[in-house]
Amino acid sequence: MALLQLSEPGDSPAPHEQRLAVGIDLGTTNSLVATVRHALPECLPNAEGDVILPSVVRFLRDGNTIVGREALAVQAQDPRNTIASVKRLMGRGLQDVDAPMRGRYDLLDAGGGMVRINTVAGPRSPVEVSAEILRRLRERAEASLGDNLVGAVITVPAYFDDAQRQATKDAARLAGLNVLRLLNEPTAAAIAYGLDEAAEGIYAVYDLGGGTFDFSVLRLARGVFEVMATSGDSALGGDDFDDALADWLHRKASGVDLDCSRSRALLAEARRVKEALSSAPVVTARVPLAADGVREVEVHAQDFVTLTQALVDRSLSPVKKALRDAGLGVDDIQAVVMVGGATRMPHVRSAVAKLFGRQPHTDIDPDKVVAIGAAIQANVLAGNRRPGEDWLLLDVIPLSLGLEMMGGLTEKIIPRNSTIPIAKAQDFTTYKDGQSAMAIHVVQGERELVQDCRSLARFELRGIPPMPAGGARIRVTFQVDADGLLSVTAREQTTGVESHVTVKPSYGLSDDEVAQMLKSGFEHAEDDMQARALREQQVEARRLIEATRQALTEDASLLSASEHATLLTEIEHLEALSTTPDHLAIKAGIDALSAATGDFAARRMDKAIREALTGARVDNL
Repeated sequence: MALLQLSEPGDSPAPHEQRLAVGIDLGTTNSLVATVRHALPECLPNAEGDVILPSVVRFLRDGNTIVGREALAVQAQDPRNTIASVKRLMGRGLQDVDAPMRGRYDLLDAGGGMVRINTVAGPRSPVEVSAEILRRLRERAEASLGDNLVGAVITVPAYFDDAQRQATKDAARLAGLNVLRLLNEPTAAAIAYGLDEAAEGIYAVYDLGGGTFDFSVLRLARGVFEVMATSGDSALGGDDFDDALADWLHRKASGVDLDCSRSRALLAEARRVKEALSSAPVVTARVPLAADGVREVEVHAQDFVTLTQALVDRSLSPVKKALRDAGLGVDDIQAVVMVGGATRMPHVRSAVAKLFGRQPHTDIDPDKVVAIGAAIQANVLAGNRRPGEDWLLLDVIPLSLGLEMMGGLTEKIIPRNSTIPIAKAQDFTTYKDGQSAMAIHVVQGERELVQDCRSLARFELRGIPPMPAGGARIRVTFQVDADGLLSVTAREQTTGVESHVTVKPSYGLSDDEVAQMLKSGFEHAEDDMQARALREQQVEARRLIEATRQALTEDASLLSASEHATLLTEIEHLEALSTTPDHLAIKAGIDALSAATGDFAARRMDKAIREALTGARVDNL
């Protein structure tokens, strides 16, 4: 019998009544997972107490992977097989990849699809790499919470296009996660900030992460989070500051070409120096040379500002664009919230402060705020909304969606910054006499020519009755769900003939590819089940030990000296068992401690009832 947990009527549901859901910040540099426990959001740590998981994956020849700090520590020794900043490759073809990323890895052209990374374990897509990170976060959450998750809210940059969003969902599916929603990162930050600070008014979120930049304008009012406009640059982030500093250090030290291992070591040193310069006026960098050895180079804070000011200025262009889209000036913004680790750079904060004429808010940890906001949203979507917790999220689509018209022109159906979910329809007609079919090309972007936009999908509507040109009426309906993902339907109005496509961008994984990856996971299901059983018993043991120790602290007077000693012995025995790999032995230890606490639990209940009835009249009961 486990110790009973007593609670007052109206308290939050007991843990076993909660539907367990998490928020995940899948970041370029670092990733986190958070949940809501006891009505408070918190980031979940690993066994060592670290809440941050570096978004780094190392592939080994035997097919195993190493994720996180252990992989980060060896990136210079095994650079081709240790993948960092994979978020910059999500939903991207080889032609979309910038020069630093091309030089860092052995990238393969997937024939117009998403780029692949060649490793000792074979080619891996960015989706597979991201899935390894998400899988570790899922396992961390299940170990901390002690049960399966009903789902997760995963954050994405607001300026991620449809291909990048779909790739993120594919990665989550591969990692065994049910995606409750994809949530824009600035919106997640606004949720965390708005609910924590009880803020109202028009707020701006400046989100500079490791690989992407987003800026969103939101109206917060009485529990309603309305995104008014969003803009950004999905190829601008802290990585670009690292690259600029690494190039400068290389030129200062020697300028001689470095091999892959030394280039990776230089990049890591540049990141260290960048972070140190946020609090020091000068930092000494140790720059690896082409031959063995290093050269020390002094880096002054002003050197770094001069090197990267153009990147900071580049971030301000989307800021001004979003303000124009929202019909606002800087004076209309009540406060600016800084999000993302790269916003710790002083000259970034200074540029934002100068533009808005006030100091930005940095009171919530910029590394944690996105995960916390996602956890709050996940808790609500899982059905754990508490009485009085009444708020609404109105997000927007970041890029316009439309069709290709004759002449290669783009006809926008849903303009950017439209609130989602949304459905819009527009009527089209035939171009030639007797035309019985229509090819429909779905595109995304702000340019007027299709060639300058991103192609999302192509499909055909057949069975149009032969009519003179312009006689047919074809209604094309676009529907965008809460994740920002699109489906398109074309219907001929007189006959009812219809065609439909759920947009699956060519840069996502095909269903067959995902199925094959899932099949590979099933082949290791037995090992996974054993590992899960062990983890579950270890979590249960830890819970029972903590509960028993707490009960002994509060009510040791209910036990005799021998009974007290017996319980301490059983606790020590279970603690020793919980470090072994034998889940059956741990379960036996749990059962033994539960049996030993049975009488103690009954006495605690009797005491609680006596205290509750003390001084009460019978006719009031």
